[in-house]
This record gives sequence, structure tokens and C-alpha cells, in this order.
Amino acid sequence: MKNIFRKLAPAAAMLVMATMASANAQAETLTAGVEAAFPPWAYVEDGKYKGIAIDAMRAIAKDQGLDVEFKDLPWPSLIPALVKGRIDLLVTGLNVTPERAKVLDFTIPWWENDDEILVPKDSDKNLITAMCCGATVGAQGGATQYKWLEDNLASNDKVDMTLRGYEDYVTAISDMLAGRLDAVVTSTDTAEDFIAKGRPIKIAGTIQQNQPQALAVEKGDPKKLLGKINAGIMNIYKSGEWAEIVHRYAPQSSIRDIPTTMPSYVDTYQGDIPGYTK
Repeated sequence: MKNIFRKLAPAAAMLVMATMASANAQAETLTAGVEAAFPPWAYVEDGKYKGIAIDAMRAIAKDQGLDVEFKDLPWPSLIPALVKGRIDLLVTGLNVTPERAKVLDFTIPWWENDDEILVPKDSDKNLITAMCCGATVGAQGGATQYKWLEDNLASNDKVDMTLRGYEDYVTAISDMLAGRLDAVVTSTDTAEDFIAKGRPIKIAGTIQQNQPQALAVEKGDPKKLLGKINAGIMNIYKSGEWAEIVHRYAPQSSIRDIPTTMPSYVDTYQGDIPGYTK
């Protein structure tokens, strides 16, 4: 009997080690929440996830020896899903704001964006007339553009503007071209992407400017991801791979220095920043 156990012991040990290795491999697979209707950052084409944020996250994961899988969720549910731990990180063109910083932790910012007012190509509306005087304006519900319009214009009786929230900008643009909206407000990159793809629209004006964008993890970073993701962001930026990814989807865009503006209200930007050295 003892001889049998001696023969089995090495095999059992190998089985335990294999099981532990498998568990560790599974623990390193990250679930990245995306909104796959937000070009050029994230979208689905021919059944495959594509976009700046998608390819960049894949490159970061490869650089850091991680596995990543993407989970498509409607924009309004992305932040709640991350807060509740249903996803490991949020990968998209996410604006850094004081409100979001209270419930999320941000990576170093890798982009800055403005907000553009889109109108049909044959429209004579400008920055002012597209936003007032009986105009109906669309924006993505839960986005910073929607909140700005709600706080500054829709709630002001003197402006006379009706604000409509949409699950994604594809639907909002379609509604505008069908005559149900006078204008749509979105980020510069999204606006330029729609124009580059031939939608009969144009930019009538710019409102909020130089807003930093980043990836996000759970508050407190319980899974210790910030150091790895920040290091990966800097590595693909310094190698030139980041520029290749951006120009693959937005050839007209200039490459900003990374990190871009780092707001002082973000806790993880104070003192030593995980995974980041100048």
C-alpha cells in the first residue's frame, strides 16, 4: 500500500501544481467592459471587436502578460457594472470627471477631447442656434456631454432647448438625419469618425475642451491592476504602437503626449503613480 502511495505522490503533486497554474491563469484573465457602438474607440465589425481602445487594451495585455476578454454593455450600465465588480475594468473613451473619480480609479490619461455640435450637412444652424430657441438636441444618456447640456442649457428656461438621451450615437445621428433632432453633441473623435465614414453631417461648433480620457478600475484598485495597465500604456506609447493603433482608426488625429492633463482631484494621480515613471 505504501508503495502505491509513493508512486501516486508525484502524480498527485503534479496534478495539484497544474490545478494551481490553471487557477492563476484564469485569475489573470480580465473582463473589460466596452460600449461597442462608440467609434473609433470601440465597435463591432464582422462579429469582431475593433477600435482604438480595443486594440490598445489587447496590446497592453500582451505587454503585461495578461489575457483580456471584452464584454459589450450599454453605456449607462458600464460604470455601475464596474462599481459592483461585474467587470474588471472599463475600456473606452471615458472622460475623467470629479464625479466619476469618487466611485472609480483612473489610469493615467491617454487622450484629450473636445465636445462638438453636429448638425446635418445642409443645415444653416450655428453654435448658438443649434442649442437654443426651440432646438431639440441629442446626446448619449449618462455621458459627460449629456450632463453638461442638462446642467447648462436644458434646465435654463431662457434657452428653450429640449434634450433627448440616447443609448448610442449611431441612433442619435440617424434620428437627426431623419429630422427628429436639430443637433447632436459628441466628442471630437466620434464626430470626425462619422464624417470620415460619409455621414452627411458637419461640425457647427465646439463646447467643452481638453477633457482628459483614461481607462478605469474599481475604486481602491482591489485587483491591483493600475500598475500593470499604466506600465502597459507607457510601453506601447514609447514603442510607437499607440500611434499606429490611433492612426489605424483615426488617421486625422494628432498624437498627444502621454500622460495628458492629470487632474489634481484624482486620488491615484497624487504622489507615486502605480506603474508610471517619468
